[in-house]
Amino acid sequence: MNASTPERPVTPTAAQAAHTLSQAETLPRFQRAQYAFTAHVRAPAEHARPDDVEERRMAIYRELFFNNVEGFVSNCFPVLRSLTDDSDWRALVRDFYARHVSHSPLFSEIPAEFLSYLEQEKPAELAPTWPFLLELAHYEWLELVAQIATDELPAAATELTVNADTTVALSPLAFVQAYQFPVHRIGPDWQPLQPPTEPTTLVVYRNRADKVQFLALNALSYQLLNALEEAGSSAAGTLLASLASTLQVPADKLVPAGLNALQDFIRRDIVVTLP
Repeated sequence: MNASTPERPVTPTAAQAAHTLSQAETLPRFQRAQYAFTAHVRAPAEHARPDDVEERRMAIYRELFFNNVEGFVSNCFPVLRSLTDDSDWRALVRDFYARHVSHSPLFSEIPAEFLSYLEQEKPAELAPTWPFLLELAHYEWLELVAQIATDELPAAATELTVNADTTVALSPLAFVQAYQFPVHRIGPDWQPLQPPTEPTTLVVYRNRADKVQFLALNALSYQLLNALEEAGSSAAGTLLASLASTLQVPADKLVPAGLNALQDFIRRDIVVTLP
């Protein structure tokens, strides 16, 4: 995601807090109190409650902080959450909450931090059960990226008929991705253990009605959108002629099909036209 990160401290993880506590004699008293407090809030089983905070108040803080993070992660990864029983899910989120070193204090960045946690800290443990875990999590994160992106679409085309001279560009709210697993089909009733022989190619996008949608792509459409993303913007004819050369197929066959595909993408707000 492209949201800017403000220059302010990030709450330390339990591991960071424990390290700092081990050097507590060199810290001012208020910092020692902060680190003791946050270490206990993140990992109460590992770090004792500060003596000067009563248990009733501490319990409120523990529940409030964890439930906020757990609720946000659950909302951002609903399919992944649906595959997991309550105890396993809470254990996973609590491990993320206690151990992962986050690099942003923004709630909108929690999904990216959780994805980073899964990629860097948990895949070996979870892979035997969910070999599709990282791809599914990435797909769900990409839907959020499309939802909260602040880019704006250019004015809608007044003429939807695309010809060779039409200047086209990939929507800034469209994200093209290839996966080994068909992540858009995974759910409680279908959890594949082996990827199919062909990759799954998708575009996740937000249309002018602010609805996040996805479209499964065939091989040509995927190559076309990738080429358009790399080009930035291009006359449709130039783009398709270059793609035909890259794929080593006759331009007279690829160009008509490509123009039809671009027209459909424009109708869906996946591709935009430029002056």
